[in-house]
Amino acid sequence: MAVLQQIPAPETLDPAGMRDPTRADAPFRTVPAAAPLAGQDLFVLVNEPQRSREGRPVRASVSVRHAGVGDLLHAYAAGTTTPSDVLSALRIAIDEDASGRDAILARVPGADEAAAESTRRWQAGTARPLEGIPFGIKDIIDVAETRVTSGSMFTGDRIALDDAPVVAALRAAGAIPFVMTATTEFATGSPFNPRYGAVANPWDATRWTGGSSTGSGAALAARLLPLALGTDTGGSIRVPSCWCGTTGLKPSRERVSRAGVAPLSWTLDHVGPMARSAADIAASFPVMTALFDAGLSAECEGLRHGPADVAGLRIGVPCGWFTDQVSSDVLSNWRSALTVFETLGCQLVPMPQIDVEPLHKAGWTILLSELATYHEERIDRAALFDVGLVHRLRQGMEIRASDYGRALQMRLQAQETVMAAMAGMDLMITPGLGGEAGRLDTLTVDVDGRNVPFQDIISRNTMLFDLTGFPALMLPSGLGQHGLPTGIQIVGRPMDDGLCLRAGVAFQATTSHHRALPPRLEVPA
Repeated sequence: MAVLQQIPAPETLDPAGMRDPTRADAPFRTVPAAAPLAGQDLFVLVNEPQRSREGRPVRASVSVRHAGVGDLLHAYAAGTTTPSDVLSALRIAIDEDASGRDAILARVPGADEAAAESTRRWQAGTARPLEGIPFGIKDIIDVAETRVTSGSMFTGDRIALDDAPVVAALRAAGAIPFVMTATTEFATGSPFNPRYGAVANPWDATRWTGGSSTGSGAALAARLLPLALGTDTGGSIRVPSCWCGTTGLKPSRERVSRAGVAPLSWTLDHVGPMARSAADIAASFPVMTALFDAGLSAECEGLRHGPADVAGLRIGVPCGWFTDQVSSDVLSNWRSALTVFETLGCQLVPMPQIDVEPLHKAGWTILLSELATYHEERIDRAALFDVGLVHRLRQGMEIRASDYGRALQMRLQAQETVMAAMAGMDLMITPGLGGEAGRLDTLTVDVDGRNVPFQDIISRNTMLFDLTGFPALMLPSGLGQHGLPTGIQIVGRPMDDGLCLRAGVAFQATTSHHRALPPRLEVPA
């Protein structure tokens, strides 16, 4: 069985039922708005409820750049802004922000026309569930009449003929395909993409965003988008979400269609939403699902209208593999998050130790074998590939068919093992990645003073849930010793995506980690 080596360095929403933010009794949270860039003096009222110190309902405005999905839907319903104005403001931000230059690859044709149509629909009272919400699309997901390159020299200037089903579903719900976001090559290369370059972390330009949904994570953290699509094969939604201080859901296996998406591993690939809060994912995720699920839609709709009740949930607390290669500050923030869940009425339950290592290796054996199936015919033109992809491709080509078959057999074992460990529990919560965002110059992560190679950290706590297909939500848990985001991962049983989101919404209603801004976006004291 292959052991992966280190890469060499180089639901339906009812617009008519929305809370009217112009009412005097409508509570709104006060949010410290970041200093807007030139031309971005467009503001909307904030949606999340909170009261003043004296207990009075308060309202606040925030730059459109910092508005989430829920904020924008409420602003549209109130008539305080329009989708056309929002697109204009975000374009200015993209043009003037450093992350706009490396995280955003191209604009999607027809966005202005779609925004104008959304503006008319809000005025006519015929708004659809996500009317006017702009979103970014990872550059391996097809968008009609748009250049989709998979971050590779091999694809040339390929223009997609049709929307991938997940894009079509969002478009049908009124959301606007806005920009294409960067990725590592074919979602598996190193940070240094040969076609577009590296995507720096908005928190610190010497650090990486994490891959492979690099552009989606960075654009969300830099407040250039309220919503984006990513894919996850070994952690590629959750890794950038963790390192960029945003929120991302790897859904249950096959809950979101993978059609129209450049494949990496047909056994492990997932498509899912990335946003700045679990509430924003709950608002958008149900319309993405391949099959309508009334229960999921109802649960996510409920998360819009009131506090998320998690009292009585039994939370599994893992040990061993998930905590061994983790820095002390990440562990401290994880333990603090568990304490928050206790205060919300959850019961913490120690989990039996899971022997994750062979399952983790099986996941990588599958990924590398299937990568080789897709790309080994190009190995004679390896000079055109990213060096990290070539390294993984050669590893995959050396894996024996019998080892690949045994790894596939271990998938059922992995599912049964995790289900058994979660017996009597509703969810498990693990630390996110083992350290803060890794350095681009050394491709290492600082774990209590030790420089640990990316490959030993990045997929360690995430790959198991691609192998099993269990839903996993990554969300911020605070800042580490270097002032960069850390994360926690909420894991549920298959099809318990809504429960993961409920827990995430409850946690974020009580904490403010998801509202933390990269230093360059903060208002000077």
